[in-house]
Amino acid sequence: MTYQTVNPFNNQLIKTYPDATDEDLENALARGHDLYKTWRKQEGPGDRPAQLRQVAKLFRQNEDTLAANMTLDMGKLVGEARAEVELCADIADYFADHAEELLAPVPLDNPAGKAYYVKQATGIVFMVEPWNFPYYQIMRVFAPNFILGNPMILKHASNVPGSAVAFEQTVKEAGAPEGSLTNLFVNYDQVDRAIADPRVSGVALTGSERGGASVAKSAGANLKKSSMELGGNDVFIVLDDADWDLLKKVAPSARLTNAGQVCTSSKRFVVTEKHYDDFVSLIVDAFSHAVLGDPSNPETTLAPMCMVSARDNLAKQVESAVAGGAKVAYGNKPYDSPGAFFTPTVLTDIDRNNPVYNQEMFGPVASIYKVANEDEAIELANDSSYGLGGVVFSSDTDHADALARRIETGMTFINGGWVTMPELPFGGIKNSGYGRELYSLGFDTFANEHLIFQHKN
Repeated sequence: MTYQTVNPFNNQLIKTYPDATDEDLENALARGHDLYKTWRKQEGPGDRPAQLRQVAKLFRQNEDTLAANMTLDMGKLVGEARAEVELCADIADYFADHAEELLAPVPLDNPAGKAYYVKQATGIVFMVEPWNFPYYQIMRVFAPNFILGNPMILKHASNVPGSAVAFEQTVKEAGAPEGSLTNLFVNYDQVDRAIADPRVSGVALTGSERGGASVAKSAGANLKKSSMELGGNDVFIVLDDADWDLLKKVAPSARLTNAGQVCTSSKRFVVTEKHYDDFVSLIVDAFSHAVLGDPSNPETTLAPMCMVSARDNLAKQVESAVAGGAKVAYGNKPYDSPGAFFTPTVLTDIDRNNPVYNQEMFGPVASIYKVANEDEAIELANDSSYGLGGVVFSSDTDHADALARRIETGMTFINGGWVTMPELPFGGIKNSGYGRELYSLGFDTFANEHLIFQHKN
């Protein structure tokens, strides 16, 4: 596996990084396990909350540099990159500030004696993370497990090595002990070897279904706990009473943020027939005004995709959709650039037999579906192997809430696009994975919920 930064804006190679050796992996495992044993002997989180607050402080202090790393690695718009850095700082602060309550013993009512459970570390957590949010994906796992006392080893995506190094360096600069987070440029054989190692207690992965299935198989074979976030094909349901002024602000960005490369971005817009034509016009108009260009330029509104191969794969999906009967309402035209640009595209008339009906199109492509009523909308929403997120737009929020509960998914947002905050659990169902990150649910994912029971005499 080659770890290298290739600028998506111009497809120029910036830097190649050396692969980790088997000795590097063994050293990381040994350091991490020694640190786990040290932390396990301590009462409470010790200095970790203060160190995590320092991580947050450094993220904010170095926002421009950290953001520039992401823009160079995977083409993220500079404004979106800065927002991601700030989000990471917020997540770090949240788990530092809530360390005491998250680690507090939980009393249990029982007539036979005194009972409670404590949340304890379990060992090294191995992270396999993707490129689309190079820092945020790490921080979702790092912050809670660092407070809990689980050291971490990171295998990041091969196209964002600069961001991986920057995150690791920030943790070291914050004064965290050696072994708290170790970035390794490992191959998949080494990943399997690490998962099998008894010093590793769990595996956290965000990525593709294929990658998740492979890592989950390895984790299962070695009886290791795992959490998986594997993408989505999220719906955006527009009911007859939707607020159209709000729709105009939310719907386009719900698809085009991060060049459409967001697991939880709205990919299937489901609209009742009364307003279907108007909604298609809304999206086409918004997409036609997207400004493609240098992601480091604040005037650019649509960045290149992460790499040329991803752009080409998306183009093949669109071609197969059209061959299967879909109509192009806008886009699907080449963009004259050596970079990984994809013209924003709007597809309609996708039926159940279309090859892309149950595929995630990870880029600036919106699919719009017409339904007769909200029951059809829910049926279409649930007719998917994915179940990560979703959106419902309606002026009747009580009705929207009831409708949201009928969607088979891990997260639903009403009258707004997907949002993420440390206080909100993140995760999905079906082929979108299992387990949760962030909030107390994410804190508990790799914790030993250790029961202590005292019998009455």
